[in-house]
Amino acid sequence: MSVEVSNESGTSLDEASLQQVVLFAMSGLRVHPDAEVAVVLVDEAAMEELHVQWMGETGPTDVLSFPMDELRPGREGEEEAEGILGDIVLCPTVAAAQANTAGHSLMAELRMLTVHGLLHLLGFDHAEPDEQKEMFGLQGDILARFDALAEEPA
Repeated sequence: MSVEVSNESGTSLDEASLQQVVLFAMSGLRVHPDAEVAVVLVDEAAMEELHVQWMGETGPTDVLSFPMDELRPGREGEEEAEGILGDIVLCPTVAAAQANTAGHSLMAELRMLTVHGLLHLLGFDHAEPDEQKEMFGLQGDILARFDALAEEPA
């Protein structure tokens, strides 16, 4: 699996942590080992430009996902599809405000948003209540397992 993290935001962050959570989630979701994804961190101006261009909404947002090959999670007994998942774009300054409100760290918020964006790349959505329950449940499960693994002694 190839995960490229590019920080164009001007905010100093632990990019390796974002790469690790993507790799962890992709492995758990049985994504093909040769699948590719990019995580790009941008400032508010760049995020607002993307938000207006692709969603028709003003102001910066926290995360946007741009799927490429419409890959889906692998299923037991089936061969995973190979290809490019797409791009996850994050805005650390928007995420920082959300982290403050939620009472956790910026990196915890960015990992959550990264997993959220990855799930969108894999075809999950939250427009309907049943979709929201599935997506947010999966997102929470991935993050809980990742956090538990990170807390284990080496």
